Amino acid sequence: MTIDFVFDGPDDAKLTIVLAHGAGAAMDSPFMNEMAAGLAVCGHRVVRFEFPYMAKRRLDGKKRGPDRAPVLIETFGQVVAQLGTPESLVIGGKSMGGRIASMVADDLGVCGVVCLGYPFHPPGKPENLRTAHLKTMKTPTLICHGTRDPFGSPEEVAGYALADTVSLHWVSDGDHDFDARKKSGHTQAGNIAGAVVAIDDFIKTTG
Repeated sequence: MTIDFVFDGPDDAKLTIVLAHGAGAAMDSPFMNEMAAGLAVCGHRVVRFEFPYMAKRRLDGKKRGPDRAPVLIETFGQVVAQLGTPESLVIGGKSMGGRIASMVADDLGVCGVVCLGYPFHPPGKPENLRTAHLKTMKTPTLICHGTRDPFGSPEEVAGYALADTVSLHWVSDGDHDFDARKKSGHTQAGNIAGAVVAIDDFIKTTG
């Protein structure tokens, strides 16, 4: 399988951050562009890629649903294999991309995971949890999550039995894309910048 990569930041960075996209938007969405640019400014090398279904959309313009989990998991494994030295990789991504990264991290031997809005459960279905593997995570993991994210509220997340390796950065008034209401005094740009700082701090303590 040929996987196309987009690189940001210095080639000689100590650690490389691998970011996968979410279910509905490509690797070069405005959110992903801002996040990658911010992390690159911090001196990190950032690599982005697309799962097969999104790569096909780029070729023919047809929207299609995400690949099945086994394909997503296999693709992430191939990405790490192509980049090499998993011990110098922090893997993660937006929503679904971050979830898949967290599912493969322990097996791949990477040094950290960063999730940008974790889909703890489908919106409106808090009983359908996607947290089983987070209870036993061995890889240090940072989840940046909006306080208004319909995929998991602060109150719900507080009740989850997450491993001690999993930490959270709460994005002020942020929705699933970290956007905030004007009345809150926060902005999406400010929230993304705040998440970049949290990720940078996390990586410095992890690496």
